Amino acid sequence: MVLFTKEVIDSSTAGPHLVITAGVHGDEFEPMQCVHALMDRLTGKLKSGKLTLVPCVNVEAFLLGDRTASDNLDLARICPGNPDGSITMQVGHALTKLIKSADYYIDLHTGGTRFSVYPLTGYPLNPNQQALEGSRKMAQAFNLPFIWGTDWRLQGRSMSIACENNIPAIYAEYEGAAVCSLEGVRDYIDGCLNVLGMLGMIDREQPPSCVKTVVEDPSEGSGHMQICHPAPFDGLLTPHYELGDRVNQGDILGIVRAIDGKQTARLIAGQRGTIIVLHTFSMVREGDATFVIA
Repeated sequence: MVLFTKEVIDSSTAGPHLVITAGVHGDEFEPMQCVHALMDRLTGKLKSGKLTLVPCVNVEAFLLGDRTASDNLDLARICPGNPDGSITMQVGHALTKLIKSADYYIDLHTGGTRFSVYPLTGYPLNPNQQALEGSRKMAQAFNLPFIWGTDWRLQGRSMSIACENNIPAIYAEYEGAAVCSLEGVRDYIDGCLNVLGMLGMIDREQPPSCVKTVVEDPSEGSGHMQICHPAPFDGLLTPHYELGDRVNQGDILGIVRAIDGKQTARLIAGQRGTIIVLHTFSMVREGDATFVIA
């Protein structure tokens, strides 16, 4: 059974194997358009090495127009999966095998339909220094404004599989909020081409750096976006800040108000830093993450 399709572009010349995936979540569209553009642009054009492109890993989730497939499992939390499990577990197993075949790995994401994410590249702070330095170089080359190194111990993710196997790897995030940003597609294409150029797989002059901020946070749980500033109850969220804003610990990030209007709660910043994730869908459920500060 073919769980997802991949395009393999082989130069037939010695060099690294770079894997680029999109659609780990089915509602993240800029990455898919980026991979389609790379398929069109790079076939027969590699100078060295091999490139594997996956336009949509989580096909069932995409066809449902949702983050997850029909089993409601998050593919970014269950790797290495199980070949005998539900659809997401099977996809997780196939994705893990693909990642383990790579010398370098890029996983492209967005905030999906309910979140927006400040354009960033991230990586686990791998204790293996060679793999970590490779990830840092990839993130710099990808050339988005924000770079975020986080806890390498987080489990179940594409990045954790790469980390466990000492494969230099980055993920990218770019807005979302149920919109396919043409600017995001363009910046993702450029980012992937920059990494290919850095690895010597294509001829490409590296552009001036757009990186403005680099944060490396080794604290336990850093990088886990789904647990930050949870909504205290179901209601309507009114944010007081936008993506990229700087905040201080104790600032009021926004307000959640119950739909009957009788209960209101302030969301208080737990740390100083930059808002890199914002819950843009006005309805929140109890426990939903609302803001992420790096």
